[in-house]
Amino acid sequence: MKKQILLFCCLFLLIMSCKVQQPIRENSIKIERKLPQQKGSVSVLKREFIIKGLNEVSHKIYIYLPPNYSTTKEKYSVIYMQDAQNLFDVKTAFAAEWEVDETLDSLYHKTGKGFIIVGVENGGEKRIEEYTPWKNEKYGGGKGEIYIDFLVNELKPYIDRNYKTKKSAKDTAIIGSSLGGLISFYGGLKYPNVFGKIGALSTSFWFSNKVNEFAEKNGNQKKTKLYLLIGDKEGASMVADTENMAERLLDIGFPKKNIKTKVAPNGKHTESFWKREFLEVITYLYNL
Repeated sequence: MKKQILLFCCLFLLIMSCKVQQPIRENSIKIERKLPQQKGSVSVLKREFIIKGLNEVSHKIYIYLPPNYSTTKEKYSVIYMQDAQNLFDVKTAFAAEWEVDETLDSLYHKTGKGFIIVGVENGGEKRIEEYTPWKNEKYGGGKGEIYIDFLVNELKPYIDRNYKTKKSAKDTAIIGSSLGGLISFYGGLKYPNVFGKIGALSTSFWFSNKVNEFAEKNGNQKKTKLYLLIGDKEGASMVADTENMAERLLDIGFPKKNIKTKVAPNGKHTESFWKREFLEVITYLYNL
């Protein structure tokens, strides 16, 4: 009997010793945590500018810097833009913002290409004076030359001293819409050695017939690139003015390869339209 009990105990211990504890396996899903994409910065210069001889309105200057600005020694192409209130923030915009910062952030993350934007605040009720080089019998204006000379002789040197900019004309653009398009067109042709690229969007060529004489005198540029945009819902006369200006420039020797004219389907005279087209404008001007 004792032998049976002993045999049973030995058998029991043998069975228990043969049981190997299986490791606990957990089903796990690897979660890739994506860091939020780095964004560019928009700021307003502490210094405000009162343009001598233009008016007594103080102008704020908005600066957009690309996402990698503070982490590299790289220098950047600069785009000077009118109506800064409308470029970055719907709270300051007339009707809607262009979303320039969002557009350029997205471009940077897709291509690695960055830009500095210098947005010049318009003078409110003095806007017509600033953005028109010639007077209009009904609307007045005509101080645009003073405004452009300020950009060339005061603002651009200030920006070049304080920011990491590419200073040459081929790296510097001037862009605006409506009357802002008119003054950008004027400034780019008057100073081709400063602004090598022009974005004239929904340009108010109607404001003065003197723009035609000016274009014929100054439009024979060999290196300047020009993007003329108009929406087909902006009126037949504005479409015709834009197309006629393109033909006039080509007739006097503006290189065909350096000019693009677009009549955009369903394009209206609105900030939302210019926002939609902005990326295409700079893509053409900078060969992106």
